[in-house]
Amino acid sequence: MADEQTGRAKVALVTGASRGAGRGIARGFGELGYTVYVTGRTITPGDAKGWDGSVLPGTVSETAAEVTAAGGTGIAVVCDHGDDAQVAALFDRIAREAGRLDVLVNNATYIHPQLIEKKPFWDKDLSAVDILNVGLRSAYVASWYAARMMVPQGRGTIAFGSSFGGSCYMHGPAYGAQKAGIDKFAHDMEHDLRGTGVIAVSIWMGPLVTERSLIARDTNPEQYEGFIATAENPEFTAHIIDAIGAAPDRAALSGQTLIGAEIARDLGVTDRGKERPSYRAMLGSPHAKNPAAVY
Repeated sequence: MADEQTGRAKVALVTGASRGAGRGIARGFGELGYTVYVTGRTITPGDAKGWDGSVLPGTVSETAAEVTAAGGTGIAVVCDHGDDAQVAALFDRIAREAGRLDVLVNNATYIHPQLIEKKPFWDKDLSAVDILNVGLRSAYVASWYAARMMVPQGRGTIAFGSSFGGSCYMHGPAYGAQKAGIDKFAHDMEHDLRGTGVIAVSIWMGPLVTERSLIARDTNPEQYEGFIATAENPEFTAHIIDAIGAAPDRAALSGQTLIGAEIARDLGVTDRGKERPSYRAMLGSPHAKNPAAVY
C-alpha cells in the first residue's frame, strides 16, 4: 500500500516477529504491500520451545521472506528488545534506509515457559516477571523512538498488541500487568501525541492461530479447544491496524483500547472473509478513555 503523499510503499515495523502473532501481523502488512521491518532474536530454527517442550519453527529471515512472498518487502533485523542500544540502532537503520515509519506494532513479548500452567504466581519461576522488561518497558522504548520519527513527518500509528488479560485474570499477574500497562501506554501517549497526526491504539486480539496456541490446544484441550475453533488469523490484526490508520475518525480512536473483532466490524475488515467473535461478555471490557489530565 502506497503512502498518499509520497506514492511510496508504507513502512511498518513489527517487533518480535520470528513466530507467533508478530509473524502473522508482518505477513498481513505484506499482503497490503507494505515494506516491513521484522525484528526478533531467532536466527536458527529450534531456539524456542513450545509448551510441551517441542521445537518451534520460525526465524526473522523466514518471516521477512514470507512478507515478500505475500506482496510486500520484508526486511529482517536481528534485535534483542531488551537491549536499548540495539533498538536505537534499529531505528537509525529504518531512518537511513526508508526515511520514514508509518506503523509501529509493539509485539515483542517475553513468553515464560510456565505461562499457561495452572499455578499461583509464587509457584512459578521468578523469571516470569521478565515480561515487564521485554513486553512492557521495551514497548515504551520502541514507541519513544517511533514518535521521534513520526511526529516530524506529521503522521503515523503506534499500535500495541494486547489482550483481554488487561482486564480479566489471564496467565497470572505478570502477564496481566503487562497487558494493562500497554493499554495505558496507548491512552497516555495519545494525550502527548494529540494534534501531531500520530495516533496510538491498543488492540485486544482474540485467540490467535499460532504455533504456541496450537500446542496449547493439544496440551489443555478442555481450556483451549473452543477458543481455537473461532481463533483469529494474526494477519487480521495487521489489516485492522491499517484500517484504523486510514479511518476518517482516526484521531477519535487514538488513545483507546479496542477489541479487534469489534473495531474490525465497524471498519469493514474481515478475517479471510469471516467476522470474528468478541469475548467482551465473557472476559470483560476495556477501560473507557478518561479525559482528565494532571501534570
